[in-house]
Amino acid sequence: MNKTFDEANELIDNLVTELEKTELDRNTRLIVCPPFPYLEMASDMAEESYFLVGAQDVSTEEQGAYTGEVSAAMLQSMELDYCIVGHSERRQYHNESDDMVAKKVDQLLNHDIHPIVCCGERLDEREANEQFDVVHRQIEHGLFHLSADQFKQLVIAYEPVWAIGTGKTATPDQAQEIHAFIRNLIAEKYGKAVADDISILYGGSCKPSNAKEIFSKPDVDGGLIGGACLKAEDFMAIAKSF
Repeated sequence: MNKTFDEANELIDNLVTELEKTELDRNTRLIVCPPFPYLEMASDMAEESYFLVGAQDVSTEEQGAYTGEVSAAMLQSMELDYCIVGHSERRQYHNESDDMVAKKVDQLLNHDIHPIVCCGERLDEREANEQFDVVHRQIEHGLFHLSADQFKQLVIAYEPVWAIGTGKTATPDQAQEIHAFIRNLIAEKYGKAVADDISILYGGSCKPSNAKEIFSKPDVDGGLIGGACLKAEDFMAIAKSF
């Protein structure tokens, strides 16, 4: 929840400028997920650039008397490609459960939008060595009701909650450990081919100074970028770290 309309317009315009003078790896997908009021602006600007647009959340419901909510059908009508669900801040501040995440994933898939599904442990859970149990539960309860074909449409984002906005960062080895664990869970459920094809992103104080080392790990396929995306130059520096 950052930037006024004019500030958001300037940020995305700066991103477009940076993209015009930058050659990214051909396999790199750059996705911008602005607040709801700026989605149309971002989509219009994306038409003349090289990034995709997604939303930050979606309703569990199809339509109806849910004032303030935004449905998957609404997002689909704007031709959005992606939507984040299950972000740690939604889980923490809005009491979103794994069951709610599952409903949101279903809504998005029913409307041909790729869910970016977040999972990760809090500091107390990490200190109690419960990170594997937490991530296992979130993925199993939120996603394992899907068919293999549906699961292929997902992007997974591991975000150690204790490293979001704190300046702390999981070490590259810690990130790799959890990412490999997630990929193994997927392989056990859906097979190695599906697991190998899923993008698993790291989110947790990822910035230009540490992105290259984190992204060098074999099971880290990219980043879910928070504060560092508020400057186009920093966002592009991270995108060029592959």
